[in-house]
Amino acid sequence: MSVRLEWEGKPAEVERLTLPFQVVETINESGATRERDAGALFGNVLADGAVRNQLIWGDNKLVMSSLLREFAGQIRLIYIDPPFDTGTDFSFRVSVGDGTLTKAPSVLEEHAYRDTWSGGRASYLRVMYERLILINELLTSDGSLYLHCAPNVSHYLKVLCDEIFGAENFRAEIAWKRVSGHGDAKKWSPVHEVILHFSKSADFVWNAPREPLSDAYAGTKYVHDDGDGRGLYRLDNLTSPNPRPNMTYEWRGFPPPPKGWRYSRETMAELDADRRIYKPADKTKRPQLKRYLAENEGHLVDDVWDDIPPVNSQAVERTGYDTQKPLALLERIIEASSNSGDLVADVFCGSGTTLVAAEQLGRRWIGCDLGRFAIHTTRKRLLRIPDCRPFDIKNLGAYERQRWQVATGNGALRAYLDTILAFYRAEPVDGFEHLHGRKAGRMVHVGATDAPVTIDETEDVMDEMADNGIQACDLLGWEWEMGLHDTITETARRRGLDVRPRQIPREVMERQVTEADAVRFFELAHVDLEVRRQEREASVVLTDFLIPSEELIPAKVREEITSWIDLIDYWSVDFDFNDEAFHNQWQAYRTREQPALATQSDWHEYPGPGRYSIVIKIIDIFGNDTTKLAEVRIK
Repeated sequence: MSVRLEWEGKPAEVERLTLPFQVVETINESGATRERDAGALFGNVLADGAVRNQLIWGDNKLVMSSLLREFAGQIRLIYIDPPFDTGTDFSFRVSVGDGTLTKAPSVLEEHAYRDTWSGGRASYLRVMYERLILINELLTSDGSLYLHCAPNVSHYLKVLCDEIFGAENFRAEIAWKRVSGHGDAKKWSPVHEVILHFSKSADFVWNAPREPLSDAYAGTKYVHDDGDGRGLYRLDNLTSPNPRPNMTYEWRGFPPPPKGWRYSRETMAELDADRRIYKPADKTKRPQLKRYLAENEGHLVDDVWDDIPPVNSQAVERTGYDTQKPLALLERIIEASSNSGDLVADVFCGSGTTLVAAEQLGRRWIGCDLGRFAIHTTRKRLLRIPDCRPFDIKNLGAYERQRWQVATGNGALRAYLDTILAFYRAEPVDGFEHLHGRKAGRMVHVGATDAPVTIDETEDVMDEMADNGIQACDLLGWEWEMGLHDTITETARRRGLDVRPRQIPREVMERQVTEADAVRFFELAHVDLEVRRQEREASVVLTDFLIPSEELIPAKVREEITSWIDLIDYWSVDFDFNDEAFHNQWQAYRTREQPALATQSDWHEYPGPGRYSIVIKIIDIFGNDTTKLAEVRIK
């Protein structure tokens, strides 16, 4: 008889949408590889058989349902570390000058967090139930799920996994001791988190993990040495732990133990010939087996892990995420339940620890997160790995927004659009698909709350403008697709159109704010640069970076800023942009060890004369993207 967990609002079925992914950026792909593999990409396999890994920005439910078409039954291991209901799951610390500050969640992250926990346990279980079903479908028949959670929800999640994976496929409940005692005298001190291990079936990949012997243990146990070059050894019992009548024989004058010997006569003879048996002179004592220290692979790891400390504030791998998990934790999981070349996934990838461990251990990987800064942090960590294999950064683009419009219904959508237009002091308009309002002779387009404004979306806006003889439009958005900004503004200018992006302020989400209040819609960041040329080479020099609205920069940050360079965390260059995905051909970024940032790129050599487009991508200290389009003429 099966046992199910029931609650109000439990989904009867999981919505499965297959949406096409859009490549935003390709990283670590050489120019030669790019030219050779043009048109030869089948899924994610290049012409030479190499596999391009994937880092995906978006809602993991939509991402996983879209992955099913290609990856159903193909992923060997999935690790997830979903939000713990702490309110800090999407927060991160950023460095500014000599100080740090905590950055609040973005609008998309806050929207997702409220959706997950607004209904308490019921809404959390709904979110997890849908995702666990999709995870089960993505796993190989011998694959495993590792679900990292807090003790206050682990019992609920275990019952959900019993239902979805089968109670017989429960493998372990691992207790990871992540902190020392808190000294709270009123209750048991909470010091551990839970990692549930479920397999897809009874046949699953398992490489038994071991931990090295401590020096103290080895020094007290391995104390014998015959001087024959085999090294230190300890003596172990040769008697059977259970009664074995067929093993109660006399051996070399030694009477059998009460329960018999551990090995047969033949095996005992082989061990003796190999000088592996210690034979005491006193026949009343029993022989013992010699176990050599050099042959000991270590202790088998059990389900209580107290040997992996959390990431402390001074750790080299520290990224600024309060919820960051140590690399050693993921290395143990990945090595135990996958093999070299296997596909590993993490759909709550956060700071990217799973993907870094997978890359270093020779696994293929897919990562997903809703947070823009999570994607950026993961990209930086991967770039620091020597010979990191090529990977794509993707999203679901306009398709995600179109799904939202259908799901909300026309009535709800219209009410949302009218609310934003009222804050913007614009009047609603009818008769258009992508143009929602009008203000001071300019049309207005409003982006969705739960998806970024995309390049495709702005192309639709411009097409509708051109079809109706409209020259100017303001784009209002909460979030912006990576790589949008100046690139789309320049594209509009080339088409003879005036498109002006504007950031919707967070204040409109607050209940006490009304349409009559003064709410500012901010300009996006701006970058100035210089392209230097010598013969067939070009280099890019940053000369200025501006976040126009001071309200977007917290006061604590403004106090630490000494130069515009302090606002930039990372920048990269595509020296030969072809109106498709951004190809990262050079990058510079800050690290804890090297906080200084280069403002001039390396020199790039072009294959021949011509006019080339250059796109520069800047990511500020808050994780926001800004792009700039430039040109160079090679003679």
